[in-house]
Amino acid sequence: MYHTTGLTIEQITDLCGLVDMDTTAEQRRWPPILGLFNSAVIALTYMRCNRVQAELAEAYEVSQPTISRAITGMTPLIERVLRKFVPTADELDDQTQYIVDGTLLPCWSWADRPELYSGKHKTTGMNVQIACTLDGRLAWISDPIEGRRHDTYCLKESGALLTLNPDNWMGDKGYVGNYMLTPIKKPKHRKLLDWEKEFNTQINKIRYVIEQTIANVKTWRILHADYRRPIETFAETISTVIALHFYAAA
Repeated sequence: MYHTTGLTIEQITDLCGLVDMDTTAEQRRWPPILGLFNSAVIALTYMRCNRVQAELAEAYEVSQPTISRAITGMTPLIERVLRKFVPTADELDDQTQYIVDGTLLPCWSWADRPELYSGKHKTTGMNVQIACTLDGRLAWISDPIEGRRHDTYCLKESGALLTLNPDNWMGDKGYVGNYMLTPIKKPKHRKLLDWEKEFNTQINKIRYVIEQTIANVKTWRILHADYRRPIETFAETISTVIALHFYAAA
């Protein structure tokens, strides 16, 4: 079940216990025909594998609207009970060197949401900032911001740099000007010098771990392919997956 849901059976059982204890009768909006456990598994499978709802309906011998109600009902409940597992920006250690990078979580091209379009990635989505340690340990993920925003803007909006000294951080060229260690940009009037090229090479050799960390986060396939549910639920789904990722690693 781990490869389907991203959690072990023990973790799913524990998660269901947390949801059961934390919800009132009015908040239990999962379909009675499925029950709490199956509804949780369906929501997890949807987020982990990005399965088509009609396929899940066929597997559980229910209608597609029933699957949709299970996902809609369980997603905010899972995010709420697992929120405590998600580190916040003010929990980052000022004495630790972090590598930071932004990634776009794609969605369909919504004509009425032009602010989601990223000129850098040539598609629509939402941006999250991800920080890891030098050994690749995931340390923090920001709240999502519309895709049109630059990485520097998103990092500042996250509040991560309000109380931390970025001198000890490392990023790509998108973070130039934030007082962190970044590759040297090519000046307009000349080529990079040999020592500058070597400096950039060494920076990139260290930075590769953030790419691996981002790829690991995106094993939750709902964050990797175009989001198909209503766009107003996208940020909530992202927050839920982030909570699940930290919960699974706890």
